[in-house]
Amino acid sequence: MITGVNHITFSVRNLEASIAFYTQVLGFQLLAKWVKGAYLSAGSLWLALILDPRLRDAPLPEYTHVALTVAPENFEQLSQRIQDFGAEIWQDNTSEGASLYFLDPNGHKLEIHASDLSTRLKVISATPWKTLEVFV
Repeated sequence: MITGVNHITFSVRNLEASIAFYTQVLGFQLLAKWVKGAYLSAGSLWLALILDPRLRDAPLPEYTHVALTVAPENFEQLSQRIQDFGAEIWQDNTSEGASLYFLDPNGHKLEIHASDLSTRLKVISATPWKTLEVFV
C-alpha cells in the first residue's frame, strides 16, 4: 500500500543554478551534493536534482505540475521572491486558495499553494462541477 510520496527527482541542466533557486528562492535545505546531483529537503519533501544532458528545451505542454505547500501567512512574501527572481508564470490561478504557477530554471512546472485538499473538497462540494462525485 502506498503511504505517500518518497521523493521527487528533477533533471537539471545547471546544478549550481538549480541549487541556488531551490535554496535561495524557495527555501529548501541542501543536504548533500556531488558532481552530478544534489539532495534537498523542505519539510518532509525530499527533492533530488540530477544533471541530465537530455533535458528538454521547453516546458512540457500539458498541465502536469508539482504543487508545494506554503502557509497562508507566507504566501505573499514567497510569491514576490519567486517573481523577483524572474521565474516565468505559466498559468493564472482560478482555484480556491492563493496559488502561484511558475517555472523553475529548468522548465519544470511548479505551484505554491496556500490551501489543502479538505478545503478544495468543501469548495467544490458547495458549487459542484458537472458530473462531480465526492466520496468522503
